[in-house]
Amino acid sequence: MTEAVPGGSADLAAGPVVLANGIEGESIRVPTANPTGFHQAISDPDAMPATEILGMLFPPFGPERSDGPWPVVIIVPGSLGVAPSHVAKADYLTDAGIACCVIDPFGTRGVISTVANQAQYTFAASAWDVLATARVLAAREDLDATRIGAQGHSRGGAAVLSAACMAPLLGPERAPSLRAVYAAYPWSGMQFERPYVGDTIARSVIGERDEWCLPQQVQAHMHAMRLIGCDASFRLFADAQHSFDRDTAVELVPDASIAPGAPTTYIRDDGALVHPLTGQADPHLSELDVMRYSVKSGHGRRGARIGTAGDQARAFHEDMVDFWRNTLLGSPTSA
Repeated sequence: MTEAVPGGSADLAAGPVVLANGIEGESIRVPTANPTGFHQAISDPDAMPATEILGMLFPPFGPERSDGPWPVVIIVPGSLGVAPSHVAKADYLTDAGIACCVIDPFGTRGVISTVANQAQYTFAASAWDVLATARVLAAREDLDATRIGAQGHSRGGAAVLSAACMAPLLGPERAPSLRAVYAAYPWSGMQFERPYVGDTIARSVIGERDEWCLPQQVQAHMHAMRLIGCDASFRLFADAQHSFDRDTAVELVPDASIAPGAPTTYIRDDGALVHPLTGQADPHLSELDVMRYSVKSGHGRRGARIGTAGDQARAFHEDMVDFWRNTLLGSPTSA
């Protein structure tokens, strides 16, 4: 049994995790896939190689909420893997009466970190993990299939936004509907050309000093959703760096491979990527191809900061809990 403590790490394969509020998690296995890219995931999903990831499901706190069915939020970590700050989200959510499922996309894939190399598995696979987890959770009697949300951080933020766009394209048999998605400082450098998410409520938040992801790109991403009639909102946090919810001091990650100023790569409805230079969609164009373009075109560099200053973590969690209470419980915070 692993206790989630500040400064520690959360190994979901090591056994049940116990939250700071005393709730013990339930280990679950999620059948998912390793698509070569969005085109395979959308246009030829039966060809995707199968794999499995691990998750930890935490029920809401309190005996009055012990029966369910509960709303649930999937927590998707970023490039550093499952951190204490991700598990801590389960404390906030379960205290609010919402179940939480933290997933580990790395362990079973043999990945430790994607900070220095984002191409170890595709962003399409990250998005598929979200939909696959939603499918597993929707089948449980103790969870409410109509109130499943997904919250992602950094690479995980990109995953939940892409998953919300993929769901209407794939249909309900392959992709249960997500009630809402909350993208924390997502990478919007690769986004759907027509970011239609149906009835899913989307929100993105990012710090104005983020060195990993471009705030203007995220802002435009949410604006594009609104222009086609989706319920999407955006918040910029003053003076905040990447991962400003970690509640750890701001630090430099020297081996971070980033290209925040690179042009946006768009994804067509069939999953084909559109090269920024040609404007043409190509089913054979890979994520690695456009990443190499971003670096070789002079936009890539090494080193970026993460961490929290002042009360930024508190402000993040207030925004997060308010969003989930409104979208999954129908009631705002009293704060």
